[in-house]
Amino acid sequence: MVKTANFLAFDLGASSGRAVVGRFDGERLRLEEVHRFPNGPICVLGNLHWDVLRLFEEVKCGLARCVKTCGAPVSLGLDTWGVDFGLFDARDELLGNPYHYRDRRTDGMMEEAFRRVPREEIFERTGIQFLQLNSLYQLLAMQVQASPQLEAARTFLNMPDLFNFWLTGRKVSEFTIATTSQCYDPRAGDWAWTMLEKLGLPTRIFGEIVPPGTLLGPLHPTVAEETGAAGVPVIATAGHDTGSAVAAVPARSRDHAFISSGTWSILGVEIDRPLITERALAYNFTNEGGAAGTFRFMKNIVALWLVQECRREWAQAGEDLSWDELIRLAAEAKPLAALVNPDDHRFLPPGDMPQKIQSYCAETGQPVPQDKGAIVRCALESLALAYRRVLEQLEDLLGHTYASIHIIGGGSRNWLLNQLTANTTGRPVVAGPAEATSIGNILVQAVAMGHIASLDEGRRIVRDSFDVATYEPAGGTEWEEAYSRFLALLEQVG
Repeated sequence: MVKTANFLAFDLGASSGRAVVGRFDGERLRLEEVHRFPNGPICVLGNLHWDVLRLFEEVKCGLARCVKTCGAPVSLGLDTWGVDFGLFDARDELLGNPYHYRDRRTDGMMEEAFRRVPREEIFERTGIQFLQLNSLYQLLAMQVQASPQLEAARTFLNMPDLFNFWLTGRKVSEFTIATTSQCYDPRAGDWAWTMLEKLGLPTRIFGEIVPPGTLLGPLHPTVAEETGAAGVPVIATAGHDTGSAVAAVPARSRDHAFISSGTWSILGVEIDRPLITERALAYNFTNEGGAAGTFRFMKNIVALWLVQECRREWAQAGEDLSWDELIRLAAEAKPLAALVNPDDHRFLPPGDMPQKIQSYCAETGQPVPQDKGAIVRCALESLALAYRRVLEQLEDLLGHTYASIHIIGGGSRNWLLNQLTANTTGRPVVAGPAEATSIGNILVQAVAMGHIASLDEGRRIVRDSFDVATYEPAGGTEWEEAYSRFLALLEQVG
């Protein structure tokens, strides 16, 4: 009988974090969540930060619970959202709470960057989508504001690398998360040194880059003693949560597009080398590192953030509706009555999202959604139409029509959005697994520890271990008319 191997995955998202044990018996993988905790921005004197010390305490708590309930794992790996980071001084002490990517200090920083280095040159060096939340513009904001933290900094670590340092004492930058920063040159396979110098950023803070699957070492003795997990290896898994999620897509070939669906939606495909062209720049696509030496050619879309913020606003008003209740109300609402551009700048910061959606509709001369179902339906239909537009851009750039769409991540549970996506794109949608990020995290660990031979074998294990649902297109001419309206809106309002 094959002994079951337990792997521990920490997945820290923008709204929650969890510790998940993956039990692998040699053929199939089963998941058990052993710890879950909330996450989110904390406002201090008008700035948004992450409560990084509490998050690290939650990580240690999850590890201790794993040891208590399942025994010490074969290894552990940690992934998080992209772009955010901590700075450390010469004594390896953290210089302040890391900022949240929605903090407004990056307003105007893209324009300042282009004043110093042309937009085309930044894309040529990095191949990364232009978003003001990228690490590059966060660092530039600190430089422009003469931040004492940046002056004192000696080490830059993205969030998973920060936690890995605290877990092991080893400071490295994992490839997939490093590429989200817009400070990395994928052609050179190193930091974009010349560009960083031109921007006036301190290059001394950028260190060694390692591939996903790198063994960082055992737990630091202080962590091992506190958690009872002596000797457990820490793997630099695909540290960007989307990189981990895409590693778990249960496809047999690459003839599909993926959508990693959650607070953000990320639509793209896997390719062997970055695609950095004038047309890719014009469409604002990004080349981020993937597992097994691949690149994820894709585009970020502000997604279920709109519905999450609506839900939060209504909960604060005393109506705490579940996701299932919101989806039911949206399904009952009138279809295609009003649409928004999910990437409009007004939707990026938190705060009264229902009113923002209503204001957008009023400003664009559309019927204003009045009840919760109509507001949520407006957001979901707009998101599905945004998917179609990005998919068309992707296929134009690559000269290939993809046969299907795989939706992974927590948003794959949203049956209404899955069906709307199939309707508007005219492609079958394969939804699941919802736990793709934890699964991909575990697969990279399992390859690193020699329990499976390759990521392709891991994807076969995913197909054998987890159920998926397929949604066939059921759209008609009303979706073509709606798509025309949607494209017109993109021209009418930023």
